Amino acid sequence: MDRLVGRLQDFAHAQSRFQDLLDAVMAVGRELELPVVLRRVITTAMGLVDARYGALGVLSEDGEQLEEFIPVGLSEREVADLAGVALPHGRGLLKHLIDHPEPLRVADIGAHARSVGFPPGHPPMRTLLGVAVTSRSRVYGNLYLSERRDGQPFDVHDEDIVVALAGAAGLAIENARLYRQVRASAEYFQRLLLPQLPDLDPFETAAVYRPAATPDHVGGDWYDALMLPDGACALVIGDVGGHDLQAAATMAQTRNMLRALLYDRRTPPSAVLTQLDRTLDAITDNPITTACLVRIEPATTGWTLHWSNAGHPPPLLLSADGTARYLHADPGLPLGVDTDVPRPDHKHPIPGDATLVLFTDGLVEHPGRPLDAGLTELARVATAHAGLHLDDLCRILADAHIGDGRDDLAVLALRTPPHPHPPGAASAGAPGAG
Repeated sequence: MDRLVGRLQDFAHAQSRFQDLLDAVMAVGRELELPVVLRRVITTAMGLVDARYGALGVLSEDGEQLEEFIPVGLSEREVADLAGVALPHGRGLLKHLIDHPEPLRVADIGAHARSVGFPPGHPPMRTLLGVAVTSRSRVYGNLYLSERRDGQPFDVHDEDIVVALAGAAGLAIENARLYRQVRASAEYFQRLLLPQLPDLDPFETAAVYRPAATPDHVGGDWYDALMLPDGACALVIGDVGGHDLQAAATMAQTRNMLRALLYDRRTPPSAVLTQLDRTLDAITDNPITTACLVRIEPATTGWTLHWSNAGHPPPLLLSADGTARYLHADPGLPLGVDTDVPRPDHKHPIPGDATLVLFTDGLVEHPGRPLDAGLTELARVATAHAGLHLDDLCRILADAHIGDGRDDLAVLALRTPPHPHPPGAASAGAPGAG
């Protein structure tokens, strides 16, 4: 009877560990970001065998040494004791596992023939379970576990369950690497669609784009700037609905169409946006798009800002005296809503040495606070850095983390020269100027 009870207990324990393994495989397989996958593999393995310490050593491309070592389980005191000590690169038992990628169980690390000891400050470790993590017949790295919390050495059951996890971990790591490559290619494709800003003399311009921090997100934020044949400078910033490659392709199509209309229609901005909306509606099935189209026109003293807004955040104007104000006005409907509704135009004077900032909503939107709070914070940061070169100003605004990072963002800025531009005189570098 006792033997039967013992066997039933063993069976129940085996079932429990099998369920733990299935849960662990599912947990590891859900992640796509490579750093998250690597750490999840370690912590999951530690949980399966109740180990106090764990680490993952990532092999170099030639598979000869460790190029990355990710430890888990060290206390703050243990981390402090190892301050200044280089991470292991693969010697001793670690090198043995690299050269012989079979499971390795060691009951006494110090007594093993390949042991080279630990550096000063390293916490004492006696037992070791090492398992290779493979992906598509390639050894990606090695998983190391040390010190079962019950004080016992690792046994064959521990080895079996970690080997099973390592097989699933290899696939998860490969998927994460492929995802990283695909996402990098998508972001590269989107950046290729955005323009390099031309020389807009006498104005200084700069722009920056940041992709969203969330997975599976390629956005439709876009911007453009160009000198027009009549001597005005045109700026536009927009946001195509959607977070995929279709949105990025639509963004490029919309930007190129708008460029052609700007050269044909020129002014007022409302007429250009109206024709753009009608053209898109007639020949495409594009999603809803917000945009702000601006013309900087020579005036008697300084310049005139002439703009039309299609459901987009308002422009931010920074004056030379350090004041900042949003040019709130009737925003009009986004593109793709109703082509028959008239679009408003607005005008505002711009003095010399002023900075105009256009941006997409990803810069300021955060689900934890009202939009006005984000706009207020953006104005504060912009005012504090208004005197910087525009490239630096755009970078600081994009990196200020005013939004929550779940949407891509774009910032486009223009600065007028200190002295007024003579009215009616086109820039020397402007296309068609003579």
